[in-house]
Amino acid sequence: MEPMQKFEKIVFDVDGVFTTGQFLYTEDGKFAKIFGAHDNDGIKKIKNFLNVEAISADKRGWNITKKRIQDDMGIPLTEVSESERLEYFKKMGDLSKVIYMGDGLHDIPIFAIVGYSIAPANAVPQAKMAASYVTQARSGEGAVLDACLHVIEKLISVESKEKILAQEIELQTL
Repeated sequence: MEPMQKFEKIVFDVDGVFTTGQFLYTEDGKFAKIFGAHDNDGIKKIKNFLNVEAISADKRGWNITKKRIQDDMGIPLTEVSESERLEYFKKMGDLSKVIYMGDGLHDIPIFAIVGYSIAPANAVPQAKMAASYVTQARSGEGAVLDACLHVIEKLISVESKEKILAQEIELQTL
């Protein structure tokens, strides 16, 4: 049975999803995060079908996250602490139209209220058990690409895919 196009938005937690979840510190503080090389390919594809957003609770690494997610990848980024995350989602409206990818204990209550949830292969076990789908790839190693391809294949209607393909073909002929 072909899926109905019901999803409108996909939201990604950043740390532990786009990144390995590791923070690199010196005595001066946090200075780097490790992001995956292929995840932007998935974002480029999924943007054809859904609104894409990212959230992060990492205040100390905010500038690093902003540089990669918002400036380099063009994804709207919002700072949302773990304690405020559930309320943040409840304000979105019809959560049955939202897909969320997270990796930690604070993401589990959100998995329960959104239309579809995704966890990377190396998420905490409780998040993997609560997720609708668990990627084969680990965070920071293509988990976002894996998630985007899964969503396009399993949750996007044939009509929507055909429309995007027709637009791409039209652009190539110009």
